[in-house]
Amino acid sequence: MKTAVVTGASRGLGEAIAKQMMEKGIQVIGVARKNSDNLPSYEGKDNASYTYRYGDLQDTAACAKAFEELAADIFTKADDTVYLINNAGVVGPIATADAYSLAEWEAHMAINLTAPMLACSIFLKYAKTHNIPLVIVNVTSGAAERSVHGWSAYSTSKAGLNRYTETVALEEAEAGTNNIAIAYNPGIMDTDMQADIRSSEPEQFQDVQKFKDYVKNKSLRDPMFVAGVLADVLTGSEIENGKRYAVKDFV
Repeated sequence: MKTAVVTGASRGLGEAIAKQMMEKGIQVIGVARKNSDNLPSYEGKDNASYTYRYGDLQDTAACAKAFEELAADIFTKADDTVYLINNAGVVGPIATADAYSLAEWEAHMAINLTAPMLACSIFLKYAKTHNIPLVIVNVTSGAAERSVHGWSAYSTSKAGLNRYTETVALEEAEAGTNNIAIAYNPGIMDTDMQADIRSSEPEQFQDVQKFKDYVKNKSLRDPMFVAGVLADVLTGSEIENGKRYAVKDFV
């Protein structure tokens, strides 16, 4: 059976991705600081089930240890494709660049950039050792490609993740492995992150009213739909290595 590791699976898009991958008959392991309320009892296709692993992605040393142990466990038993879906992320601190503290900056980069890079590095090592195909998905954002007032940390971390994804894809292609790395932009969704954004003050985030209007205009997509698009891409006929997929291209 194929296996998918999904970070940030306790709620929102991560929980939806876990469900959609289970609907494809893929065993899911969720990594988060707390377990999902819904996934442990969720019944997937062909007996696909859910397992929870604790992981605090803000703690870099503990994060590396957790991914090392998880990869060792998965790849010694795997007989088919492993998916690593780096979904966990934070948008804060939402503020102008002069207002960040060191602690806020370090926490943001640890979760949004360092943790997925660590996970990718460790899983690639085990995939090559055990000759098991690995598909890496790094969840990105449109903010990686444009400047947004109050989001310098978020835009920077996602831009860095995009470049990292492309570099991994290049390296694996040149090495002739079966490993693939892609980015996925889920667009705007009805999640807790959106609620956090809407609670910002205009001096912190000039576009806050636009995000409030998304709710009023019912522009926010259902996370299950967004996750379903990703699951279809991952289980389709061919995945384009190094590509930035976006949900908007499928609607």
